[in-house]
Amino acid sequence: MVTAQMVKELREKTGAGMLDCKKALTETNGDMTAAEDYLREKGISKANKKESRIAAEGLANIYVDGTKAVILEVNSETDFVSKNEEFKSMIDTIGEALLKSDAKTIEEAEEVPCEEGTIKDLIVAKIAKIGEKLSLRRFEIVSLNADEVFGSYLHMGGKIASLVVLKGADESVAKDVAMQQAAMRPEYTFVSDIPEDVLEKEREIQKELAMNEGKPQDIAEKMVEGRMKKFYKEVCLVEQTFIKDNNVSVGDYVKNHGGEVVRAIRYEVGEGMEKRNDDFAAEVMSQVKGN
Repeated sequence: MVTAQMVKELREKTGAGMLDCKKALTETNGDMTAAEDYLREKGISKANKKESRIAAEGLANIYVDGTKAVILEVNSETDFVSKNEEFKSMIDTIGEALLKSDAKTIEEAEEVPCEEGTIKDLIVAKIAKIGEKLSLRRFEIVSLNADEVFGSYLHMGGKIASLVVLKGADESVAKDVAMQQAAMRPEYTFVSDIPEDVLEKEREIQKELAMNEGKPQDIAEKMVEGRMKKFYKEVCLVEQTFIKDNNVSVGDYVKNHGGEVVRAIRYEVGEGMEKRNDDFAAEVMSQVKGN
């Protein structure tokens, strides 16, 4: 059964009209992923591929010490707590402790020493004091090789953190790339990072889209690779059009400054996590109607 909530969710993901979303879900027996593909193949969907909805609250941050940096995300239950100075101080403590470590997993990170004993001890203590569930969701420690520089950027007070490593270019260029990554949400750094199954699925969608425009199969197949280049420009950092100069790609911008992109990491708080649905008024009304 297709529900209003399902239609609403598909509309938010794709930007398609309500009736089109309902039809897509009906045609695909309520399969959300298949419905997204259906809309794209029919040329109805206005969005290629959106990031998962922002879910949990919290902050992301970046800490740099010479040739070593750490990017991390720490979650809280509410946005109110994420703005709390004690919460921010806890993140600083975690970041500085991780900078001195070689931790690779969350389990290893939780055992890293800090002022409260370990990072895990610190989080437990803050949970008791603040009264919300807090957690270190993810982190990555990055070290520079010779002739490499960091570029970092925080957006919306730490709702988005972007860290890049360039070789052969200076920090101002790296900062520009970090800002691009934060703003444009690339899913991959290089074309080679895209999984083969994702590429095959996209090629099939583009072929179906061309055929639904009335193109013969052989022509549609020839059109696919041209359309894939557009896909790369949307999902790959180095292929994207550089926002400060629309005449070049990000990769060419860095190359023109004597460098190349080595790595890029982007954290957006809560991405891929289920958002709390705190609609108190709706909850009260449902209880009233139930009585």
